[in-house]
Amino acid sequence: MAGLRLGPLLRYVDWESGSTATVWVEASRPCTVEVRCADGASGASPTFSVAGHHYALVVVTGLTPGSTTAYEVLIGSRRVWPPEGTRLPPSTITTPPATRPVPAAERTAGSDGAPAGPIAPDPVRISFGSCRWAAAPGDGDDPVGPDALVTLAARLAADPGARRPDVLLLLGDQVYADETSVATRRRLAARRDLSEPPGTEIADYEEYTYLYDESWRDPEVRWLLSTVPSCMIFDDHDVIDDWNTSAAWQRDMRATPWWHERIVSGLMSYWVHQHLGNLSPAELAADPVYAAVTAAPDGTEALRRFAAGADADPTRARWSYRRVFGRVRLVMVDTRAARVLAEDQRAMLDPQEADWLREAVLSDRASYDHLLIGSSLPWLLPPLIHDTERWNAALCAGVRGPRWARFGEKLRRAADLEHWAAFPDSFDRLTELLREAGSGPDAPATVCVLSGDVHHAYITEPRWPKARPGRESGSGHEPGTDAEIASGSASGTASGAAPAARVLQLTCSPVHNSVPRSIRTGFRFGWSRTGRLIGRALARHGRTGTPSVTWGRTGGPWFGNQLMTLTMRGRNAALTLVQARAGAQGAQLEAVLERSLTPEDRAISSHSTEC
Repeated sequence: MAGLRLGPLLRYVDWESGSTATVWVEASRPCTVEVRCADGASGASPTFSVAGHHYALVVVTGLTPGSTTAYEVLIGSRRVWPPEGTRLPPSTITTPPATRPVPAAERTAGSDGAPAGPIAPDPVRISFGSCRWAAAPGDGDDPVGPDALVTLAARLAADPGARRPDVLLLLGDQVYADETSVATRRRLAARRDLSEPPGTEIADYEEYTYLYDESWRDPEVRWLLSTVPSCMIFDDHDVIDDWNTSAAWQRDMRATPWWHERIVSGLMSYWVHQHLGNLSPAELAADPVYAAVTAAPDGTEALRRFAAGADADPTRARWSYRRVFGRVRLVMVDTRAARVLAEDQRAMLDPQEADWLREAVLSDRASYDHLLIGSSLPWLLPPLIHDTERWNAALCAGVRGPRWARFGEKLRRAADLEHWAAFPDSFDRLTELLREAGSGPDAPATVCVLSGDVHHAYITEPRWPKARPGRESGSGHEPGTDAEIASGSASGTASGAAPAARVLQLTCSPVHNSVPRSIRTGFRFGWSRTGRLIGRALARHGRTGTPSVTWGRTGGPWFGNQLMTLTMRGRNAALTLVQARAGAQGAQLEAVLERSLTPEDRAISSHSTEC
């Protein structure tokens, strides 16, 4: 008899019609999975098989726009969700009111004179974070502190009237293939010799399923993911630390006997567990890989061919995607698999991916009031770290000769120098794209880059200098004077005026992971005056020029297990940051930041506490 092995996860909710959603499940054997809602909406799907596991992504239709309805999952005629005897609330699907184009006469103006969207729209709440090492402590004493996702789930379950996020963005490192728990290692040891590579790391698809079991089986997290829609993107630990750092790194990994199975299995498991749920029903229907996998009695080989091809040629797959939540547009960017690693062409995104991103950001800009760019890696780092990564990229490219290039490659791997700053041309292109997106008569109120990875939270705001002839940024051009750099007057490649929209980077990490003292000290030092001076010296040595923008830290750093939430209503936006902290009554979420991001927003007072 088939049962529910994992899930359900509520993934996609259609914000245009308000009548459709998708629910992901894993069953214990082949079967047909049905989702049945209290309002009469329903959907059913046969499972598809990959590596002995059986999955379904059920498209639920007939939902009532602007409503919340409980649902249950059935296999055959037997209810398998919610579980018998559960004390958690019913799993629900919440749909927005059906949207329609808003005539200009019905839109109000913000303080900047730009259109402000429909009058009194419902707010959109988006919570986000990254880096969740999900292993529960065996003795109840968690050395890294309470899990922010577990704590959020417990709070929402305990208070049915609490306002839930409309969507949860998980910005990478949902699983850790290279850092397994004691419980997972026991399962690995039961099937192979851990003294052989890759040792206690994940080797194949079956072992990847152990990680998702561990991450999604916690009862409260399982309930949360069943009732709050989620969007996901991978980062390095979903495959391996510093995945795709450089061409030399990739050559070395491909020379190891275990790497091919690891990367193929990593992409296969990501496609099944995370990527499929990011897609709309229409995108699923048009996806040839989904069609091939679901049509076959066993989709393993079809999916394996796709994953191997995607690793060999990143242009064969697109992991990035776009979502719309009313007048909020989210563009989630693949900053790992789409890289070009050849030193003479090095780029964060291959040309096709870069073109896709530009179209996803700039098309029909009048249709959104807020633009969110989901990037697992921060765009703007502390100045010393940014300058170090750009200097390192110049060394590896040979600006100081082959000896320095060899040193640069060793340093790049040892110090994890592979964020946007380590791809200087891509950094400049992204910076200009964000400026362009925030400019002109159709400019949104805010443009926010949402990121994680760095195991702390902070807010940065760029400043675009006025363009000055004869000053160009990038490797091979001399930087401005120290006085110009200090004052922010040195200009890079900014090709136009500062944007009308408020542009911010909001970085939030980890959801649950360690924050070593060295990280705290290093990132604080990276913002310091001394750190900036060292960064300038590195810029001169690497002949890197100056960045196309300057930026300052306007919040943080905050250290701990944490989540940020953006609340957007019309052209107003506000940000909160909460941290999970242990207390006498158990773990609690404590607000450490509540801040308006737009002048018009007075709904939330502004205060913060640095940690």
